[in-house]
Amino acid sequence: MPRETGRKLVAQNKRARHDYLVEDTFEAGLVLQGTEVKSLRAGKASLVDGYASIDDGEAWLLNVHIPEYSQGTWTNHAARRKRKLLLNRKEIDKLAAKVKEGGLTIVPLSLYFKDGRAKIEIGLARGKKDWDKRQSLKEQQDKREMARAVRQRNR
Repeated sequence: MPRETGRKLVAQNKRARHDYLVEDTFEAGLVLQGTEVKSLRAGKASLVDGYASIDDGEAWLLNVHIPEYSQGTWTNHAARRKRKLLLNRKEIDKLAAKVKEGGLTIVPLSLYFKDGRAKIEIGLARGKKDWDKRQSLKEQQDKREMARAVRQRNR
């Protein structure tokens, strides 16, 4: 049987890009239990309330909801358990320094399988104010209107 290749998206946190200004992104592996992997392969996960923290030199993913595997038995996992992130020491130190500096947080952006392994994209982000959100929406609308005008003109 050939190995799985490519990237298969499981879950995406669109709200994070709306609520935060993402300054830097990192790809991290996840320490998962067997039933969690099966649940993810079924395409079920929610990153909405999730965040990451650095404790004692280790990165942890908190509040990410991976539902229990429907065909699991008593070995099923807890849906919102604390999961360890697999990052290099330099990346962990960089994240810890930036978060300690203040005003920044670590949010999960997307969860996917890359060559058969579960990965998560996390972002070092700064919270947006309400006027920032309105400005972002205005810029998106302007881009859409410009593209629409160009399409109309080229017809």
